[in-house]
Amino acid sequence: MFPKMITQSAAKDWINRRRAQIRPWKNFVDQRRFSRPPNFGELCKRVTRNIEHFQSNYIFIFLGLILYCIITSPMLLIALAVFFGGCYIVYLRTLQSKMVLFGRELSTANQYGLAGAVSFPFFWLAGAGAAVFWVIGATLVVIGSHASFHAIEGDFEELQMEPV
Repeated sequence: MFPKMITQSAAKDWINRRRAQIRPWKNFVDQRRFSRPPNFGELCKRVTRNIEHFQSNYIFIFLGLILYCIITSPMLLIALAVFFGGCYIVYLRTLQSKMVLFGRELSTANQYGLAGAVSFPFFWLAGAGAAVFWVIGATLVVIGSHASFHAIEGDFEELQMEPV
């Protein structure tokens, strides 16, 4: 019924694959490669090709924005600590024995749901919903702007001027 947990080795493998596919940051932020697309067709072409080409860079920008949002919001940090603390307690309790609440045995999924329900008021007070939408909006603006204005790698040679 519930999806299987992601193993630590699978997560490490995914991160290592992403790291291996990162394009050089020097090319990513090279100002000479930025220009206004001449028409809408070129804009669409740039966006699709740049998202494919710089996908790993964009993922790390997204993760950086999430980290920035968490670090700059102390209340969100506390809410996350309460949630992960509750999950850790559930993990430790499941190793020892089953949890019984009101004469009923709770499954592991129910216990994690209870940890989420207990931490929900903290997330609500911390403005987690606003933080999520801020991260989504900032990511769309940053990635959308970069993908729109960054000249496609193959087309860059055509734009360079030859010395006279």
